[in-house]
Amino acid sequence: MRAHEPIAPPSAALLPLEARAWLEFAALLPAWPILRGAPEGDGHPVLVLPGWLANDSSTRALRWFLRGRGYHAHGWRLGRNYGPSSTTVRLLVARFLEVRARHDRRLTVIGWSLGGIYARELARAFPAEVRQVITLATPFRDVDATSVARFYRAGLGPRPEGDPMEIRRRLREPLSVPTTSFYSRSDGIVAWQSCLTDDGPLCENVEVRTSHCGMGHHPSVLLAIAERLAHPEGHWRPLSPRRPLPWAALSSVFGA
Repeated sequence: MRAHEPIAPPSAALLPLEARAWLEFAALLPAWPILRGAPEGDGHPVLVLPGWLANDSSTRALRWFLRGRGYHAHGWRLGRNYGPSSTTVRLLVARFLEVRARHDRRLTVIGWSLGGIYARELARAFPAEVRQVITLATPFRDVDATSVARFYRAGLGPRPEGDPMEIRRRLREPLSVPTTSFYSRSDGIVAWQSCLTDDGPLCENVEVRTSHCGMGHHPSVLLAIAERLAHPEGHWRPLSPRRPLPWAALSSVFGA
């Protein structure tokens, strides 16, 4: 895929599949015995950022799970995510620096959908302070390749200031920190192709079988995130397709 080629939004036929997000959330209870077996971490801080029009309630299950694995998981505490206004950017940077100062350790930043754009840009601005970035269904390759892009084009959502072409180029640029991008081919909100990062030693794309609205609490994704976070600092490595991934089987069992 060429970087400059526009990506079409997902098929309208996929949108009704987003209703399964409730089933994916309900799957947390029967999946609990498996989730308890997820690897525990070293207690480093994790900042979790919600998607467009969502707030910290949407990431509560993910943060609860991460705290159970021993991490200091934090929400963004900025209310509903209405888009990248100058005020949102300023307050998010302040929140990031606050969490960094409180724990005096490098952060992992996890962003869901639009929240993943924020996560990547925080890592770009503060690479020495970010341990790794994990994005969930984030269209950083083409921010217009979504079923909600028409709202922005109609002026119903703020857009970042600056030259649009330059912004699109910057968003696609690889990061200097370890990066994992989760995507789903059955995503009804975001075109999965727009979530793919370029190949490199510090980046990877991980396919899961979830909805867009349920990706942040799907049991298989939670287990995969725990596996990503458990790597010792400075010893990150991508998931190997040659070794068994017990969590992957959950995609076809719970809510897929």
